[in-house]
Amino acid sequence: MKRHLSIIGAPVWLGQPHYGTQFGPDALRSAGLTQLLQSLYNKVIDLGNIHIPQNPTTLATTNPCLRHLGQVRSSSELLAEKVSATVLSGSFPLVLGGDHSIALGSLSGIAKHYKNLGVIWYDAHADINTPETSPSGNIHGMPLAASMGLGHKSLTQLSGYFPKVKPENIVIIGARDIDPGEIALIKEKNIKVFTSQEMLKRGASTVMKEAISYLKPKCDGIHLSFDLDVIDPKEAPGVGTPVAHGLEFSRVLESFELLFQHKIITSADFVEINPLLDQDNETVALTLELIQMLLGGKAVCPAIFGSDTKDQKLYSA
Repeated sequence: MKRHLSIIGAPVWLGQPHYGTQFGPDALRSAGLTQLLQSLYNKVIDLGNIHIPQNPTTLATTNPCLRHLGQVRSSSELLAEKVSATVLSGSFPLVLGGDHSIALGSLSGIAKHYKNLGVIWYDAHADINTPETSPSGNIHGMPLAASMGLGHKSLTQLSGYFPKVKPENIVIIGARDIDPGEIALIKEKNIKVFTSQEMLKRGASTVMKEAISYLKPKCDGIHLSFDLDVIDPKEAPGVGTPVAHGLEFSRVLESFELLFQHKIITSADFVEINPLLDQDNETVALTLELIQMLLGGKAVCPAIFGSDTKDQKLYSA
């Protein structure tokens, strides 16, 4: 892991239909994210939130197959520029969403600095729809396809190049709500997918070891994109598109412990936290624990759970 880290907020919500994900970055900050990271890194820089244009004309839905395309694209371009500069500076980019359309900007800014970028994509959904296959037209269901160069050119050609990632360098974990068009594309491109049922059956550690063995030998960097709806909604209620029978939080921590031990993650984004739908800050708290485990090998959040050890949730690697 790099010893410098930069926090980048992407308060985007128009990639999906539920108001509230734009408050995710600041909810994490308010819960103590910066202090947590300062205990892990020599230097932590909070670059603030990207500016989201509020031109009313960009809010109109002109294409039902690509809802709010102009707004999502402009936000993604701004994010890509900031992420790219962060990578060039030698700092670890930690991007806070916002809905999962922000991964368009994350990957556009990161992939140009690697010859063979890998992606670990935790999500209840596959997010590899195109405008032709999407049942909703919501762009938060398209970022992985667009990053492979599939879909509308406004999304695929962000930052002036494509593809950002090869299908054989992608691992999807925890999926359980996959659209027919996505299933066909997964088969066509032979994308590695570990469903939530498979994670339960085989064990989180076994699946993650296989994912690491699959990606590590061929990738010079690995981006982690984590959608909080991959966790069962009973534990992570603060998401806009919850899907039952999700991953247990404790099992996700097990897999993150392995990622920390192997030190293969070179960038990350955490997305789809909606504080307006959360209950007692549960989803925000889980996110902080995940970040702590990924980057520090244990999950302790004093800002959430109090200053006394007996009041803290603690998972040691």
